[in-house]
Amino acid sequence: MEALGGGTGRNVLAIPDFRRLWLVGLMVSVARWLEMLVMGVVVFQQTGSAFLVAAMTLLRLAPMGLFGALLGVLAERAPRRRSLVGVLVLQAAALAGLSALAFAGTLQVWQIAVACVLGGLGWATDNPVRRMMIGEAVGAARMGPAMSLDVIANNASRVAGPALGGALLALLGPGAAFGLGLLLHLVAIAAAAGLRVGLAAAPTRGVPVWRALCDSFGLALRLPRLRAVLVVTVIFNVYAWPCTSMIPVIGQASLGLGPDGVGVLASMDGLGALAGAALIGLLARVERYAAIYLCGTALYLGAMVCFAVAPGPLAAGAALVAVGIGGAAFSTAQATLIYLSAPTELRGQALGVLSTAIGTGLLGFLQLGLLAEWLGATTGTAVVGIQGLVVLLATRRAWQPIFH
Repeated sequence: MEALGGGTGRNVLAIPDFRRLWLVGLMVSVARWLEMLVMGVVVFQQTGSAFLVAAMTLLRLAPMGLFGALLGVLAERAPRRRSLVGVLVLQAAALAGLSALAFAGTLQVWQIAVACVLGGLGWATDNPVRRMMIGEAVGAARMGPAMSLDVIANNASRVAGPALGGALLALLGPGAAFGLGLLLHLVAIAAAAGLRVGLAAAPTRGVPVWRALCDSFGLALRLPRLRAVLVVTVIFNVYAWPCTSMIPVIGQASLGLGPDGVGVLASMDGLGALAGAALIGLLARVERYAAIYLCGTALYLGAMVCFAVAPGPLAAGAALVAVGIGGAAFSTAQATLIYLSAPTELRGQALGVLSTAIGTGLLGFLQLGLLAEWLGATTGTAVVGIQGLVVLLATRRAWQPIFH
């Protein structure tokens, strides 16, 4: 198998379409993590409700859970470049509205909720549209290093996004933070408009949408390795990732931090993820991705429990660095394992099913939001993290085929 060394990475970066798709992912990811931090702080300041903070991320995930597989099927029936540009324009319009409302002093929680749903529609298309286009641009043999670089960009954005969001929120208010998100989306639109892949729709052979949708789920059921990857994805998104939504709440309510401090704390997750993704990209080979994927999930869950019970900001930040390393291991391996586990002609649909599996996280955010309201954000986060470790161990037989 091909190593993910520096030479391979340079070869991938030499492809113009990959560079454009990588830039689109970077710009959108910085904007996403920025706005999630800002939205969490604003909602908590207006309502004092940890549940509503979690609900904003739940609404962002809902389109994945409800429409992920459908979007994967539809992505096969339209030129992907057109779909990508259209989604970016929709997200830019939502951010423009949030910025204008914030500057006018009329921003309400329900308006943030609507923007979360629109942002979720864009997020749900990332795997079947942009990442499928990455595969088309670089080829299956270089999908591993391409995804490693894409995850590095995403994790760099998890440092830059919260830090920029927290700083702008503290200095200039939410209007400026959302305005920066709009600017980043305009850069992404310009990059996407110059793509030379994704110009034509895939042949559908007259298969109805509903039949193709059923085939997508049937694919996941009949391929043991693909099914195993999806099992771990569901565990991660139900029990691990939702805990991140409590960072603004724990940072403010338990650690006594202001908006800029919360931004720095949230960026620790991204700092660890950036370092982890870079290390994996330099040292790991594709045949080790299964172990990286599983160990990353376990590390994320355990470190999130440590964050929840941390006695102060320094310990909390250190725990979030470990959370980021685990998240990087999980994310680097995830899309590559899905892409390489599915037949060539069905990769787009498989990535759509992956989006649906990611969307199951809305159940986790709902559970965590309720527990945070009932037990407090600190205890609720620790409980969900421990649940995830127990479920991961209990489902060993279901995810073992990932190693075959």
